[in-house]
Amino acid sequence: MAALEEEFTLSSVVLSAGPEGLLGVEQSDKTDQFLVTDSGRTVILYKVSDQKPLGSWSVKQGQIITCPAVCNFQTGEYVVVHDNKVLRIWNNEDVNLDKVFKATLSAEVYRILSVQGTEPLVLFKEGAVRGLEALLADPQQKIETVISDEEVIKWTKYFIVFRHPVLVFITEKHGNYFAYVQMFNSRILTKYTLLLGQDENSVIKSFTASVDRKFISLMSLSSDGCIYETLIPIRPADPGKNQSLVKSLLLKAVVSGNARNGVALTALDQDHVAVLGSPLAASKECLSVWNIKFQTLQTSKELPQGTSGQLWYYGEHLFMLHGKSLTVIPYKCEVSSLAGALGKLKHSQDPGTHVVSHFVNWETPQGCGLGFQNSEQSRRILRRRKIEVSLQPEVPPSKQLLSTIMKDSEKHIEVEVRKFLALKQTPDFHTVIGDTVTGLLERCKAEPSFYPRNCLMQLIQTHVLSYSLCPDLMEIALKKKDVQLLQLCLQQFPDIPESVTCACLKIFLSIGDDSLQETDVNMESVFDCSINSVHDEKMEEQTEILQNGFNPEEDKCNNCDQELNKKPQDETKESTSCPVVQKRAALLNAILHSAYSETFLLPHLKDIPAQHITLFLKYLYFLYLKCSENATMTLPGIHPPTLNQIMDWICLLLDANFTVVVMMPEAKRLLINLYKLVKSQISVYSELNKIEVSFRELQKLNQEKNNRGLYSIEVLELF
Repeated sequence: MAALEEEFTLSSVVLSAGPEGLLGVEQSDKTDQFLVTDSGRTVILYKVSDQKPLGSWSVKQGQIITCPAVCNFQTGEYVVVHDNKVLRIWNNEDVNLDKVFKATLSAEVYRILSVQGTEPLVLFKEGAVRGLEALLADPQQKIETVISDEEVIKWTKYFIVFRHPVLVFITEKHGNYFAYVQMFNSRILTKYTLLLGQDENSVIKSFTASVDRKFISLMSLSSDGCIYETLIPIRPADPGKNQSLVKSLLLKAVVSGNARNGVALTALDQDHVAVLGSPLAASKECLSVWNIKFQTLQTSKELPQGTSGQLWYYGEHLFMLHGKSLTVIPYKCEVSSLAGALGKLKHSQDPGTHVVSHFVNWETPQGCGLGFQNSEQSRRILRRRKIEVSLQPEVPPSKQLLSTIMKDSEKHIEVEVRKFLALKQTPDFHTVIGDTVTGLLERCKAEPSFYPRNCLMQLIQTHVLSYSLCPDLMEIALKKKDVQLLQLCLQQFPDIPESVTCACLKIFLSIGDDSLQETDVNMESVFDCSINSVHDEKMEEQTEILQNGFNPEEDKCNNCDQELNKKPQDETKESTSCPVVQKRAALLNAILHSAYSETFLLPHLKDIPAQHITLFLKYLYFLYLKCSENATMTLPGIHPPTLNQIMDWICLLLDANFTVVVMMPEAKRLLINLYKLVKSQISVYSELNKIEVSFRELQKLNQEKNNRGLYSIEVLELF
């Protein structure tokens, strides 16, 4: 009888690479300790019984771990590979991975595999295998290519059979799957072609395997929701020949064939497997334990926060990502018996789990001698249950989503929204998105503590919404001072009223720097504002000596020159360093990109406090100086403000607030700088007008080009 006990959270995991989840969970040299490798830069050692980390190690910024860290059980050291080719070895006493043993390999590594009783193996992406010690003896040794071109390794497993290591890895090429079995006692590598059977279009989602004395039982979870078994002989009849293996149906319809999220399969013992996925298309994800000997569902546990489709099993613990937390579920299993498989044994069950006796496919040949197959009464009962399950009406995803947002928790709603957005768009997609946002906003008004910002951001990024469709969205975001959501609305909505734009500007200018540091803001429009000392000198020289071809010494505004020459040293750098932090700059850039009408915008700009207007003007003046550094008059970055946007907003702010700003002592130098800027522009245009006549004469000469001979020397004098 199998049972899933109460789960507990081992760690809240911040995913470094998005939806792919963790790189792996591997056992340490102590049975209660496990290595967790995220998909970014970090390896953490956890003690499960204490539910706490014992150590954490990270590679340098810019480096990325590319295969899970493992334990070398012979030495107690840990091994990991980053950037595909760089191998690191360390122990518990080491603190900095940059200072531990390092070996750069000659080929890219797919996985390091380690089991008790033997040294770790290194499997390269091209199919070659090396023992760790032999590889460390010559890290730059040539690595041969074993698999063919375009063949990609999908899964691998390391066994000990008859005290000898056996490595199995599965590859895929153009929808065809191949199994490679490496016997290290005889150095024999055997290749098998896995025949998919009748359903040639099926895709294998997950692999697992168990081993006995004669065969490796390779189980695969296919895209049709069924589990298939392929028996691979440990001792092949003809090792040098490519052989074909046919899969057989093991369990039918354990997960939905239309499962939107990832599914996973792992063998628990000879008779039980754990399956991660949705049993029905519209149901929540579950962790299920199946008895493959008697083909019954033993127990299952709902996972309302969703998973990453990854599952690991060691000893008596199942590991998975539930939401964004690494969750551990203890697992107990007795010797497989018919009574236990049917739930007839007496056991105390955890309230969060339920035992089910579910008819799957008793006609599947198993060779187990099941006398229970002849019991007509039991077969009728099981068949009736199967029919009842199949007749349950399937709720459309859109209706299910709309019902979910009115009652469920924020995390559950976020998962359901993500699932719905992953579906293929239907004709009513725009309507459902609009209704979903409306329902969420109505619930926000009714329940002040309810604010599903992650869901709202996902829905905004569908490019379906606009301000006119959901005006309450930005109103609620303004009340919450959610600058990240406001920035996203400014970037996505084309019809935001000028009053709302100014309200956003007020918050962007007034929010504290400490609050901004804790906020996740889109930084695409921001360039690096840090300026070194050499650059400062160049900027100062440009500001005081030469501005767009204009020399201040020739300026007749002597008072302005005197004011500028009197400024202290610390104020000299005022215009050469960014006056706001980068996250505030990103928010202000969103304002600069927004659409507006000058007539409707000016009255609202007058309501912004003068000190905030001054800060915004300083930032705009800084952007202008950065534009002036290059001939194209553009800013670096992916989507920076343009020179026209910068100048337009300078004019708007001065038109709306000049009488107030001019009375502020702290704004005096800024206004003088802006005055000098305008004077320099006027001077440039004046000089251009002077040579306009000369350009016209050159144009006339160019038009008379046909009257010249084949060769001529001309001297043009410009006065």
